Amino acid sequence: MKQPNIIYVFADQWRRQAVGFMEQDEVITPHMDRFAQESAVFTQAVSCTPLCSPHRSSLMTGKYALSTGVYTNCKNGLSVMLSPEETGIGDALKAGGYETGYIGKWHLDLPEQNVEPNPASGAKEWDAYTPPGPKRMGFDYWYSYGTFDEHLTPHYWKDSPEQIQINEWSVAHETDVALAFMEEKRQQDKPFALFLSWNPPHSPFELVPEKYKELYKDKTIEKRANVQIADPFLVHTGETIPGGEEQWERSAKDYFAAISGIDEQFGRLLESLNNWGIAEHTIVVLTSDHGELLGSHGMFAKHSWHEESIGVPFMIRWPERLRAHVCEEVLNTVDIMPTLLDLAGLSIPGTVQGSSAAPLLLNSSHAESIGESTEERAAFISAYPGRLVAIKEFEEAGLNHLAYGWRGIRFKRYSYIIDNGYAPDCKTRRLLYDLQEDPYQLNPLQLEHASEHEIAEQLEQEILKRLKELNDPFKI
Repeated sequence: MKQPNIIYVFADQWRRQAVGFMEQDEVITPHMDRFAQESAVFTQAVSCTPLCSPHRSSLMTGKYALSTGVYTNCKNGLSVMLSPEETGIGDALKAGGYETGYIGKWHLDLPEQNVEPNPASGAKEWDAYTPPGPKRMGFDYWYSYGTFDEHLTPHYWKDSPEQIQINEWSVAHETDVALAFMEEKRQQDKPFALFLSWNPPHSPFELVPEKYKELYKDKTIEKRANVQIADPFLVHTGETIPGGEEQWERSAKDYFAAISGIDEQFGRLLESLNNWGIAEHTIVVLTSDHGELLGSHGMFAKHSWHEESIGVPFMIRWPERLRAHVCEEVLNTVDIMPTLLDLAGLSIPGTVQGSSAAPLLLNSSHAESIGESTEERAAFISAYPGRLVAIKEFEEAGLNHLAYGWRGIRFKRYSYIIDNGYAPDCKTRRLLYDLQEDPYQLNPLQLEHASEHEIAEQLEQEILKRLKELNDPFKI
């Protein structure tokens, strides 16, 4: 059987709750809602390390962030990047006969200003031009940038350091580029695999076309039950941003406006697949790299263990082979690479640390033939101190900063977190959440020792098992 085309679309900082059919956030997403009816929808998908670069390193390799070395964002002053020696999904797809392409935000390369104050590419701060070669991880067609948050005036690089500057909302422009790529590749004999990485709804939220803002101009936005209005709002790593009721409402409306804009552009992709007659034979994934707290628990941004931070939408459609249904099993970032390779009939590299969810997606007869497991899936989740000032504090105290931050295990019902903090003098906390009884995570059971609660004791053993497997220096 001919291999399917693959289109993997992921937005940045888009939380699981912010899509219409989930009936949680009041966001308008008609195209996504229809797509969900035709797809397998994972309602328990999570980001294993809810931060841009760490998630992307796990997505590309099927390995946990600590194993890739990309435990925090690729940034100035820190030698963190995805090694070209890693075996990535682009490499595996290319070796398996796919025409590969990557469009949009990459954020896995070393910022150029770490090695050259004035790079020829014009890249500034955390940004980088990734030249052709192994650092592109098997993606041949390239229209990308490192990281740059001016959504209305984006820029890109292809195969030279010459910067391509655009005066258009990045999502609309990148969709145009993606459609051109697909139209060319669909006429060839080989299947294509395209990864399309949209930066919005990543902050600054207000950088979104006015026509999408108009959708929410006169709309009253209800707060989630766990939103706590603060001034300023806290970012989980210790930073703060301006707050207050008015700021929250403005941010929420702009955030939802960006998602409605993404919805329209995603609809263009789906319409083209139908018009070209290749929708049946194309795997389409729609997801994100992590969530956005948006005031939940008095915080904005991500990097926390809360559902608004780790929870991501995840919809996958392949009309030719997959049954449309809702899947309540947990799906982790590291599971995505093996799942897609499995569906494409390709071997999974031995370096992959996740597990394929293909048996949950395929028709039952085929699922049995590839060995469907009855064991409940769980996700190991984690975060690490990554701010330069925090790393310096640990170094001055003679401590390994990678032994701090937090680690957790996420099952369908329970989320168990061990938090060592982001500073040398932090005291360890243990938090057990019953997501069935407390879906907004307002009343965690706080423990000094796991032995105080039977379930916490079991889940702590799960975390200890993962720490050993990953050679994680985290101390309990």
